[in-house]
Formats: sequence, structure tokens, C-alpha cells
Amino acid sequence: MDTEELRATQAPLKDKYREDPESALITLHADAELAGLGISCKVETGRAVVEAGLHPATGGDGTLACSGDMLLEALVACAGVTLRAVATSLGLTVRGGRVRAEGDLDFRGTLAVAKDAPVGFRAIRLAFDLDTDASEDQLATLKKLTERYCVVFQSLRTPPEFAVTLSAG
Repeated sequence: MDTEELRATQAPLKDKYREDPESALITLHADAELAGLGISCKVETGRAVVEAGLHPATGGDGTLACSGDMLLEALVACAGVTLRAVATSLGLTVRGGRVRAEGDLDFRGTLAVAKDAPVGFRAIRLAFDLDTDASEDQLATLKKLTERYCVVFQSLRTPPEFAVTLSAG
């Protein structure tokens, strides 16, 4: 997809959302099935079923996907797609490259070993290594706009409102 194709595809959507802001509010869904053996759940991704379980640092055997890894995978996927879309919109050529995320976890928190240890990531680092001829100024703009428009990045940076319900039946 080139710059003009992207703009042509997005233009009617942007017009619709300007005219009817409520039409831009879409609720995404994720579901997991708790049936089965062990401490795991099956997550429907829309493309495949992923079985998630405990990380080896919390007693897992390493055969199941870790939700922390999945969070970082969602971040690199979203950031990669966003970067590609922004580069296309700006007319920048990105021939290839890598997107990498790494995060630091102190598993004492999730295992309730130390009350002062946080549950969750202490730090997340997102890095891009691009094959491009873009100038330093263009790269700075690409980085800034990728950060601005990456849904997962922004959701982690400024956490959304949360509501949790639990019912039995």
C-alpha cells in the first residue's frame, strides 16, 4: 500500500468519524476459556487459539504462552503496524527492520513474596531498528507519530479506566 492508497482508504473513515464521533467508538473483545487441566486458559486471537499459562519464574514449565510475553508481543505488533502506516503516510520508505520490546518484571510481586515488589512491569523498552534512508529529522517525526498513534503504547503509557466483575453460576 502506498501513501495515496492509504489516504484513499482512510479518508472516508476519517470523514465519517468527524461527522459522527460516536461511530468511531468501537469495543474490542478478547475471550479466554478456562476449561482444561492445569493453570492455563485458552485465548481466541481471531486467527488462532493461544494457550496461556504460568511463566517459568512462577512455576510454569515454559510450554505455554506467558501473558507478559503476550503483552509485549501486542506492543511490538501494534507499534510495527503503526510505524508502517505513519511511514507510508509521510511517504518514507522503510524497506524492513525489527521492532523489539523488553520489559522488567520482579516476580516477587506476583508471587506475594515481597509486599513492596510491584506486580507488573517495572519498565518497558521499545526499540526499532530500521532499514531506511530517512533523515534524522524524518526519523524523529516517525518516532513521535508512532508513539502518538500506537494504541497499545498509549494504553500502557496512560492506563485506561478499568472495571472488573466476577460472577459464579
